[in-house]
Amino acid sequence: MEQWNVELSQYIKEGEPNRVEKTKAWETAIGLQEVDGLKPSKYLVNIAKDHIEGKIELEEVKMRINEYYEALDERSKEEKDTTEEADKVSVRITEILSEQSFNFNPIELINIHKKLFIDVYKHAGIIRNYNFTKKEWILNGDTVTYGSFENIMSTLEYDFEQERNFSYNKLSFDEAIKHLCHFTSNIWQIHPFCEGNTRTTAVFIIKYLRTFGFNINDIVFAENSWYFRNALVRANYKNFQKGIFEDLSFLEKFFYNLLSNTKYELKNRYMHIDYDKKLDVEIKTNNCTLEEQAILNLIKENPNIKQSEISNSIGKSLRTVKTIMHEMQEKKLIDRKNGKKNGQWIIIL
Repeated sequence: MEQWNVELSQYIKEGEPNRVEKTKAWETAIGLQEVDGLKPSKYLVNIAKDHIEGKIELEEVKMRINEYYEALDERSKEEKDTTEEADKVSVRITEILSEQSFNFNPIELINIHKKLFIDVYKHAGIIRNYNFTKKEWILNGDTVTYGSFENIMSTLEYDFEQERNFSYNKLSFDEAIKHLCHFTSNIWQIHPFCEGNTRTTAVFIIKYLRTFGFNINDIVFAENSWYFRNALVRANYKNFQKGIFEDLSFLEKFFYNLLSNTKYELKNRYMHIDYDKKLDVEIKTNNCTLEEQAILNLIKENPNIKQSEISNSIGKSLRTVKTIMHEMQEKKLIDRKNGKKNGQWIIIL
């Protein structure tokens, strides 16, 4: 575990709700920088602590970071080059993850990229206007075929429309995970921007998953963001001559850990095209729906949770939550122990 993560994780252990939520946002934001090999400065970690503890607001965090890098002289150029992007983008991810607003459309994706990389990349929020390739070590130097720049907006609009019209109603959790992985993989493969696509995709997907009622497991992104990117590479790579085809299983394991707190081992070497897949662990089946899994996650955190609290957390009416939980009891997923008023929920699954 990185030192910055060790320093911030203390607030999770304390369990104070407001601090926990802030810490999760910071852990995700800083962890995502690893996708591009970026590390935060000690200064950022210290002011992140001040924000978590309620000493300063995010606006002051942004101001302090901007002033910090404006004040660096040429003698500190190396620090500016190595940590400025990580620090500024981490603050902006934290800010976006702290906001409730979200629109499911390509413009939201573009706006997220612009918010993250304004004054970091000159092309922030601008659609890519050229084709390119990237050599990947897990592909022995080969590249994924990315979307053609001429079709980026039309392809994005098509994929978003397909997802908007898709119904997750009564899908098993396994089926929902597969579909969510396909959507995420497709958006990333289009590669709308010159740089910063993985971080932008991750932030957008986190916001989208929250609309299903999920409280994202921040440690999965904090410690496995590089795995997330490589899983997207394998989900979009095929080589007919070598008998290699798109493989979503790696991304699926990431999503299982992200949404249901499973403990699949996420190792980058497992995704190398020369790795012996027979040694890999098969995915266990889960027949819950997305809504049921979100409720199970909340019960795991707090067996004494009230249905009204679940309703607020997953964004469903109290009546809907009661109906879902009644069905969960009939399916022998959960049970109630010691009555309605002073009892607690028991997970049978």
